[in-house]
Amino acid sequence: MPISGEIHERVARSGGVPSGLPLVILLTGFTDAGSAVSGLIDHLGETTAPEPVLVFDNDALLDYRARRPVLTFDQDHIADLTPARLELSIAHDALGRPFLLLAGYEPDFAWNAFADVVLDFAAEHEVSTVTWVHAIAMPVPHTRPIGVTVSGNRAELTAAHSVWRPRTQVPGTAGHLLEHRFVRAERSVASFVLLIPHYLADTEYPDAVLTAAEKVMAATGLVLLTDDLREKRVSYLERVDEQVRDNEELGQMVSTLEHRYDAYMAGLDFEDEGPSGFDERSLPSADELAAELERFLASRPGDEDKNGRI
Repeated sequence: MPISGEIHERVARSGGVPSGLPLVILLTGFTDAGSAVSGLIDHLGETTAPEPVLVFDNDALLDYRARRPVLTFDQDHIADLTPARLELSIAHDALGRPFLLLAGYEPDFAWNAFADVVLDFAAEHEVSTVTWVHAIAMPVPHTRPIGVTVSGNRAELTAAHSVWRPRTQVPGTAGHLLEHRFVRAERSVASFVLLIPHYLADTEYPDAVLTAAEKVMAATGLVLLTDDLREKRVSYLERVDEQVRDNEELGQMVSTLEHRYDAYMAGLDFEDEGPSGFDERSLPSADELAAELERFLASRPGDEDKNGRI
């Protein structure tokens, strides 16, 4: 158990922790559109054999009433109770190269203490780069590549990957705090914000997970296994496209989003596009789009899973 006053414990590892490894940060919490982060955590857990070296204390960092642990009730007894996990591990890519993976829930409490632990560990082991990914819902179509906003201090990645560069105020996360602290410490940092179609934000969207993996690889040089993600992506998009083709209202909604996206990528002024000019008021809300997808799916019994989701 952690020593009184500490929020983590170290796990002994034969051979210790090598110096100079890249650090990948994946924290679920405030927003995880398309389950991009949680999906990538699960995927890396299955394909990179992470071995914990720091385990954070749930009692110090987690609000149990806001994020209750999941249990399995079997007829007359509790068969299993799964606690949340937040760990910093050593993992290995498809070529066997090690990297550091900080993955799990976003802390509810003690953000500064949490950041201190992570930065001290990174300094002790001279991490080479810091990369983190999160995802937000945006009014964009699923028929176009998932765009990203890049922040940090790696100008070459921003130039190559960032398609949307707003100046705005947004709610901060523990990931933002870590990014800010690492930049101030003059570490090499890249943050990728995935822009996920808002009508798919509440689904488990394979393209979001695949894009998150691709951005991590672009920033770190790691090689991650993605074949199964690509197969899931194809199957998922085929089902969504079928719904769009068979529902005129839904098709019109997606077409409007495509028009807006293409105009933006072409650098056009939305207010001066001629007869078919884009009108912000014509965009359906995320709830309207999601509800339409769910209604259409429910009308086709063979297409949904047991929860009625895409």
